[in-house]
Amino acid sequence: LQRCRALSTGTTEQLAYGVRRDQEQLTSVAQHDKVELALRSLLEAPLQRDVVRATLDQVFPSGPDPRTSTRLLSTLAKKRALDLTLHALYWHEMNKYDLNCYHYSTVIDACTKASMWNKALQLFMVMATGELEPSAITFSVAISACEKGGEWKHAVYLFSVMAQGDV
Repeated sequence: LQRCRALSTGTTEQLAYGVRRDQEQLTSVAQHDKVELALRSLLEAPLQRDVVRATLDQVFPSGPDPRTSTRLLSTLAKKRALDLTLHALYWHEMNKYDLNCYHYSTVIDACTKASMWNKALQLFMVMATGELEPSAITFSVAISACEKGGEWKHAVYLFSVMAQGDV
């Protein structure tokens, strides 16, 4: 409708806006389809690091955008496919694709739900000692992992670090 009005009134700004919005929607649909394709391929394939890497390389030849990465990791985590979730995270790291605290929080939470508090804490430490600043959510899921693993000393330590950092 905006494009029709733009054509009838002759304003190119509205027309350009409509085209940009359509392109963004097409890109979003394409990324959604790519995530679905990757998930279907990953869940059907035998779990091997090389298979995961090859599948993700094929589906995302130029790498996923951060929103698509979040969707991929969170969907794998919701399906309780922890090994696939970890392999997908490592694939992002290996290819130096953009990762943020939400990606790590998703995978740390998946480790917590799989009763792997030590892996959750290890991922938190990798993130915290790297370039990323842990968010309150990241601290929360890491503390929850320690709590569920009965590791109260680690949980209290993380809480104190979080409080000192004004997170």
